[in-house]
Amino acid sequence: MTMLSEAATSEVGAVMAEIQKHIFENGAQLADTLANYVSDAINSGIAERGRASLVLSGGGTPARLFQQLASRPIPWTDVSVTLSDERWVDETSDDSNAAMLRRELLTGDAAAAEFISLKTPDETPEDGEVECARRLAGMTVPYDLVLLGMGADGHTASLFPGDANLERALDPDSQRACIAAHPPGAAQARMSLTLANLLNCRQLVLLISGETKRDVLETALEEGPVEAMPVRALLRQTSVPVDVFWAP
Repeated sequence: MTMLSEAATSEVGAVMAEIQKHIFENGAQLADTLANYVSDAINSGIAERGRASLVLSGGGTPARLFQQLASRPIPWTDVSVTLSDERWVDETSDDSNAAMLRRELLTGDAAAAEFISLKTPDETPEDGEVECARRLAGMTVPYDLVLLGMGADGHTASLFPGDANLERALDPDSQRACIAAHPPGAAQARMSLTLANLLNCRQLVLLISGETKRDVLETALEEGPVEAMPVRALLRQTSVPVDVFWAP
């Protein structure tokens, strides 16, 4: 059973995105429903423009969703897929989001999708920004769907509190498609899509799981600086509605 609730503004009166919360009893139910949701977005994009484009989150949370999505009857040859962010490691690394995506989603018929990697051969993500932006420029925009996660510190994509590049990454008027990220204390540098690029979409989904993440989301919906919890930049914009999918 899916329960829906909507919050247009916070209690303190801050401008907020139109937010729909989709709450599920378990992760399996969420994955099945969200796979149908993403499939519909893909099929709509192909029907309207001849090609669909997806921006997907890395990490462990969306793995079950990707497995479900890979089994859907989708014309994958007409789909382009990229990631919201990537660690600056090769795909042979266990930390590679691209490797996870190939393992969980881009298998079977879904392997026919075009995958745009955010990792270039350059030594640093700063050196790779131009090539990464060139690759992303080939995708159909606005993206049909952007799927993001959220960390316990309130980061999303690789937009981390304390990152020296965070202000530029969150600039709503930025012309950058992507930007190097150096999360404080992290083992690897990263490449992240900028906020402006992430919001260049038709549908925006925030996927979270567990009681801790639900509490983090509720905190993010409260008053406070965006820089302290960058996910607030998604929740406080008004250009695209946000669908929050949550399960214990």
